[in-house]
Amino acid sequence: MLANPSCSSLFKTPCYSRTVTLTLTPSNCPRRLLTRKKSRFRSLLLSSSSHIILPTKTFLGATIRAGAAFQEHQALDSDSDSDCSPHHYSIKIPVGDRHILVETGHIGRQASGAVTVTDGETIVYTSVCMADVPSEPSDFFPLFVNYQERFSAAGRTSGGFFKREGRTKDHEVLICRLIDRPLRPTMLKGFNHETQILSWVLSYDGLHSPDSLAVTAAGIAVALSEVPNSKAVAGVRIGLVGDKYIVNPTSKEMEESELDLLLAGTDNAILMIEGYCNFLPEEKLLQAVEVGQDAVRAICNEVEALVKKCGKPKMLDAIKLPPPELYKHVEEIAGDELVKILQIRNKIPRRKALTSLEEKVLTILTENGYVETDTVSGAAETLPDLFEDEDEDEEVVVDGEVDEGDFHIKPNSRRSTPLGGRRSDGRALDEIRPINSRCGLLPRAHGSALFTRGETQSLAVITLGDRQMAQRIDNLEGADELKRFYLQYSFPPSSVGEVGRIGAPTRREIGHGVLAERALEPVLPSEDDFPYTIRVESTITESNGSSSMASVCGGCLALQDAGVPIKCSIAGIAMGMVLDTQEFGGDGTPLILSDIIGSEDASGDMDFKVAGNEEGITAFQMDIKVGGITLPIMRKALLQARDGRKHILAEMLKCSPPPLKRLSKYAPLIHIMKVKPEKVNAIIGSGGKKVKSIIEETGVEAIDTQDDGIVKITAKDLSSLEKSKAIISNLTMVPTVGDIYRNCEIKSIAPYGVFVEIAPGREGLCHISELTSNWLAKAEDAVKVGDRIDVKLIEVNDKGQLRLSRRVLLPNTEPDSPNVKQQTDSSTKDIVASQKAPGKGSAKKVVNIPKDGLAEKNIEQLGDKISTPNLESAPESNPSEDDAQLPQKKFIRRLVSPARDRPDTNKDKSKGSSKAVSSVSSKDENSLVNGEAKIG
Repeated sequence: MLANPSCSSLFKTPCYSRTVTLTLTPSNCPRRLLTRKKSRFRSLLLSSSSHIILPTKTFLGATIRAGAAFQEHQALDSDSDSDCSPHHYSIKIPVGDRHILVETGHIGRQASGAVTVTDGETIVYTSVCMADVPSEPSDFFPLFVNYQERFSAAGRTSGGFFKREGRTKDHEVLICRLIDRPLRPTMLKGFNHETQILSWVLSYDGLHSPDSLAVTAAGIAVALSEVPNSKAVAGVRIGLVGDKYIVNPTSKEMEESELDLLLAGTDNAILMIEGYCNFLPEEKLLQAVEVGQDAVRAICNEVEALVKKCGKPKMLDAIKLPPPELYKHVEEIAGDELVKILQIRNKIPRRKALTSLEEKVLTILTENGYVETDTVSGAAETLPDLFEDEDEDEEVVVDGEVDEGDFHIKPNSRRSTPLGGRRSDGRALDEIRPINSRCGLLPRAHGSALFTRGETQSLAVITLGDRQMAQRIDNLEGADELKRFYLQYSFPPSSVGEVGRIGAPTRREIGHGVLAERALEPVLPSEDDFPYTIRVESTITESNGSSSMASVCGGCLALQDAGVPIKCSIAGIAMGMVLDTQEFGGDGTPLILSDIIGSEDASGDMDFKVAGNEEGITAFQMDIKVGGITLPIMRKALLQARDGRKHILAEMLKCSPPPLKRLSKYAPLIHIMKVKPEKVNAIIGSGGKKVKSIIEETGVEAIDTQDDGIVKITAKDLSSLEKSKAIISNLTMVPTVGDIYRNCEIKSIAPYGVFVEIAPGREGLCHISELTSNWLAKAEDAVKVGDRIDVKLIEVNDKGQLRLSRRVLLPNTEPDSPNVKQQTDSSTKDIVASQKAPGKGSAKKVVNIPKDGLAEKNIEQLGDKISTPNLESAPESNPSEDDAQLPQKKFIRRLVSPARDRPDTNKDKSKGSSKAVSSVSSKDENSLVNGEAKIG
């Protein structure tokens, strides 16, 4: 016990030195103090002395702290220098390669217990408070945990519309569960005061994770408070970098870690582990657990020393247990019949038989005076309880599975009932329930699977999409995280044949979904290999234990049915344990149960979920409902779980009908293009106008661009995808001086020339001096808007602007034509240089673009020797004359292909090769792709 009467010397006026007996009724008792998780035996409010008849909602003889606290508060106000004033205590605890700082007494002094824990510059503040009035006895301890990451801790605000922290985020819910699960088993039975643990991240340095600190801070706060618990609890994270196990690794170290293990426990036992790894063998996981247990033990020993200095006395007098005579009386009434009912294999008949037996017990207890006649209304009160005004975080507990907060209070002793080692459904200890699975049952879904194991069934559905379908996460890191794979788990009350409310996902649903998601994540392909965002929905249609592991199996089959190229199959199994077998007529050796059902989960001592393949583990989660387990027990459970996974994987191979393993015809098409990063803005356009126009014009669903030049096009059909590919290729192509563009439309006319569209969205200027061989007063004298002309690229300036020439392609161009006078000196040199004759052995080509969008290449080898003109004095050569003389002998027709980025300058070609010009058809039937082709 952490209770230490000797420490009361620190408080000259004990905090709760007197009690006041009050009678509370529903009319004068605050509604918030009434519990909302009620036992079916809610009327049996018995003191520890004898048989007393109590009304259902009347509290007699309750220990009220308010009166004494009020009088003590008055005493403190009258004497500000009282010795009862709190003191500031701090202690440094070595953890791994550094220390954590624990401080108490300077923040939250009115709470029952409050601490701040600092690691680096990350600070977590945690408080513990209790209700003044005990709640009605229940199967579950009334513990409520809230964890919040303040954005101010990282010096920022929320990126959403509302700048104040609001509803608990999913990852915060997961940390709430990490805090709750190891603390709950240490709470003493019979203590029914509502207890609330609040935890805030006040400072975050980006290196030291706050989640393991929050678990440790909560354990220390409870140890220092008046809440009676059996042991101090602490938590650590273990990473594995190379062959080195690291305690509380930094975020940088975790980037290289093969393991993410969070472990919590006491100085001598493990209470909770949860983590994810990349097919880690069982032995390496056990070594990590051993390292974590040593670290937790060291922290707990320091906490025990701190409790002796400044811990508050525990409220042991508030513990109220039913008298042993009641247990004996109930066992005499129902013991033998209960054993028979538990052997009923099917859950629904077994549950109905238990309900009938419960009513029988209540009737006999009423006749014997234990319960008043007007309070026997368990069945009638069950339904209204489901619709009481509840807090957002509270859950309706349904039959079939037991999870966080669902640990039944067991009696102190039971009569040993030899059962012969049989389980309630007749299976052996390591036997798996019958498995059946089928894929493709939903024709319009991208992938689907129905996985059934005994009376547990999961319907898994896959939806594939683009980056816009990714889950956006706002966290303390400062940058929004996008999850391209996420699994969402749903547990409707109909899965266990009950009635309940449907609303936002509960904490249990969020936790189970993330566990299954992390189990499947290691087998997914990279985004480069499979650019889809993947959503998995697992709806539990039947439940009798281990539905989260059924979600793993069903999700794996559904991924294969959707055509996701996973690396291997993954299966999950839930293991249970009966620690004290002497209680059931055994020899005392703990029993490990494979593939537990709901009743074994509820009444057992362990729930250990393990997922992976035959070689290693990808995810695991263990909750202990007793004082803790040792490493030998965990080793046995892990090895037995591996055998169970192998059996389940073999059964999954028998799936009928099997997974399709190809993309559904209803799945979107995604094409990835790589463009130069500086060309991305050309695709987006001003304010996103260009990319929106491409989407509207082609009918694609989305175009996603990245700063590194990656462009992803998502479309429902191939035709719209090809259209958008062609437009983007033309927008991002790199024109080369000397390229010829045929049949280009004149888009506008200016006093100094015309703007010609050489490709959709790409225009260049053809100066008035380059329109014809003759002198022009204005461009309208030769062309008009809408005319189509052939042009040649003669210059690309530093800004990427294109200068075109029509004149150089016209026949009968005179070198001494008057239009030469209209040319600028710089343009004349560039034009002459760009038309430098090719060397010996090179070839010249011409591209004609017909109306059908197919490219025709007319290729002719020229003479062996072509003279090179003098760049300064010789008149420029006229390639149009040679073009006109090309014989029409060889035509090559090919389908449209997107253009690739090309260098800005032409490269000299070796002898026997030529520069080829190909075209990409578009709506305007003009485009160009430059490449190389061998001349045969």
